[in-house]
Amino acid sequence: MSKNKLSIGDEAPDFTAPTDDGTFTLTEHRGKNVILYFYPAAMTPGCTTQACDFRDSLSALAAAGYEVVGISKDTPEKLATFRTEEGLTFPLVSDPEKTVQDAYGAWGEKNSYGKIVTGSIRSTFVVDKDGRIALAQYNVKATGHVAKLRRDLGIDSSSR
Repeated sequence: MSKNKLSIGDEAPDFTAPTDDGTFTLTEHRGKNVILYFYPAAMTPGCTTQACDFRDSLSALAAAGYEVVGISKDTPEKLATFRTEEGLTFPLVSDPEKTVQDAYGAWGEKNSYGKIVTGSIRSTFVVDKDGRIALAQYNVKATGHVAKLRRDLGIDSSSR
């Protein structure tokens, strides 16, 4: 497992990283609630399901004051293709060196179909307006995670 698991109240590690269409710097979003979700690979079935669930919930999340940012080890070029193919409208951060994933404890050993492997740990963090971790969830499931996150955040599931 990663050595850097974060907990509620911890300061969120700041980062600047490339996206599919520029760069993203976490501290530039202070004063806003930011959902950072880490996923293994763009254009795979589970990651596509999760990204589309975030896309489909974006207006409800935004109305409740949350921004969404996806982070993976994919190249900006692959992320641009993913965005276009799935109609994604939130930033997709490229972390090929895994520095952001490591800082958040989202890179390490995990159980994949009964085997222990090293890779991206599907994780979600809510960074509050002051730059602190308000929610830290490791080893989340791709399917149904956004609905659960909305329940955890008290966001009405009847609105989109």
